[in-house]
Amino acid sequence: MTAVEALAERAPLPVAVDVPAQRWPQEAQLALYYVVTEGLANVYRHAGASRAEIRITHFRGKLILELSDDGRGGAGLMARTGLRGLQDRVGALGGTLVLYSPRDAGTRLTVELPCA
Repeated sequence: MTAVEALAERAPLPVAVDVPAQRWPQEAQLALYYVVTEGLANVYRHAGASRAEIRITHFRGKLILELSDDGRGGAGLMARTGLRGLQDRVGALGGTLVLYSPRDAGTRLTVELPCA
């Protein structure tokens, strides 16, 4: 997913990327790209982070994306937010989006998408 690497290169803070060179179904790749784009935008605008990390793996028929930062935390999946929209998009593809964002401890966004 060179598009994810390109996003990281243009980021206003260091973003570590661990993404295999393997290609997956276009629908899954596009969904993960949107999640990364919106997730990084939230990091830049709200997290006060000094760094972020993107990791994508394929395990037991699922694509797993982990996007994390070392910012202030406290993010939520409230109605009519970008993150809630991502949760709906991922859910429409049969996947899950989980947000872990305790105050003052950074944020981790995990997405699992079915991908044989």
